[in-house]
Amino acid sequence: MKKLLIAAILLGTLTAQAQVFRKRTTLLMGGRFDITIVANDSLAAENNIDTVIAEITRIENLISDWKPASQVSQVNAQAGIRPVKVDQEVFELTERALALSKLTNGAFDISFAAMDRIWRFDGSMTKMPSEAAIRKSVEKVGYRNIVLDRENLTIFLKKKGMKIGFGALGEGYATDKCRKMMLAKGIKAGIVNGSGDMSAWGKQPDGSDWVIGINDPAQSGELFAVVPLREGAVVTSGSYEKYVIFNGKRYSHIINPATGYPATGLTSVTIFGPGAEQANGFSTSIMVMGEKAGLEFLGRFPEFSCLLITDEGKVLTSGNFDISKYKTDQ
Repeated sequence: MKKLLIAAILLGTLTAQAQVFRKRTTLLMGGRFDITIVANDSLAAENNIDTVIAEITRIENLISDWKPASQVSQVNAQAGIRPVKVDQEVFELTERALALSKLTNGAFDISFAAMDRIWRFDGSMTKMPSEAAIRKSVEKVGYRNIVLDRENLTIFLKKKGMKIGFGALGEGYATDKCRKMMLAKGIKAGIVNGSGDMSAWGKQPDGSDWVIGINDPAQSGELFAVVPLREGAVVTSGSYEKYVIFNGKRYSHIINPATGYPATGLTSVTIFGPGAEQANGFSTSIMVMGEKAGLEFLGRFPEFSCLLITDEGKVLTSGNFDISKYKTDQ
C-alpha cells in the first residue's frame, strides 16, 4: 500500500541526561522496519531492539498469509470448508479488521487478499483490463462472507477461494504492540517504523520532540512538511510511485476492493492518531473514498487528523490539523 513515505528525523544529540538512542534497520513482515530505542545505555537499547524484533517476528508467524504454517494461512486454506480455531490475538485482530470493513462500507476489506492481480504497475500495462475481467477479479472479495465465532474463537470464510490478509494492518498492529511492550518495560521513548506505519512515544534524549518528515509526492526525495510527533502514530498511504495513466486519467495501485478499479483522485493520505493499526486502515480507506467522503469520514474520529494531497497537487487537511506551521517551503 505504501512503502517508506514517511521517516523519522532524529534531531537530538546522541547523549543527554545519561540517555542514548540506538537505531537498527531490518527486514520483517515483507518490508523495512526502522527501530529506535532510547535507554540509559547502549547495551540496554540494543537488547530492547532485539526484543522488538522478536515480537514482530512472532506476529509475522501468526498472521502472514504468505507463510503456509501461519494461522491466517490455515483459515484461508479451509475457506468454504470449515471454521478454523485461532489464538485470541488473531481472532481479535480479525474482529477489528472486520469492524473496519463494515465501518468503511467496504472501502477497506479484510478479504481483499483474494483479489486477482490483473492490474500491473511496473510499466508493462498497455491498456486497461476489460470490465468483465475487473468484475471477475473481485468475485471472491467480500467481508460479509466472513463468520466469526467469539465463543469458540473460530474464523470461517464462506466461499471457496476466499482469503483474509493483514498486509494493510499487520505492520501498524506490530508497531503499536511493540510500543505498548516497551512502555510496560519502562522504556520511556522510541519509534517503531514498519514501512511507514510509525508508532512513537516519549522524546529524544535531549528532550526535543521526535520529528516526522512527509515526502513531497511532486518532488522525489524532497520533504513537503516536517511535523513533531509527541505521542502516537502516523501513517501515509500513497500512489505517487505506483500508478498507470490511461486516456489522461491516473489510476493508483491502491484498488477499491468493492469494484476492482484503482483508486483515483488522491496521491497521498497521511493520518495522525493514537495508533498505527487504525491509522493505516483509515489512510487506505480514504485513498479509496476520495477527498470529500474521506474528510467527512475522518471527521467522525476527532482523535485522528489528516493531510491529503490530490492528483492535481491540492493540499487538504482535516479541520483539527494546521499544516501551515510545518511546511518546508516557508
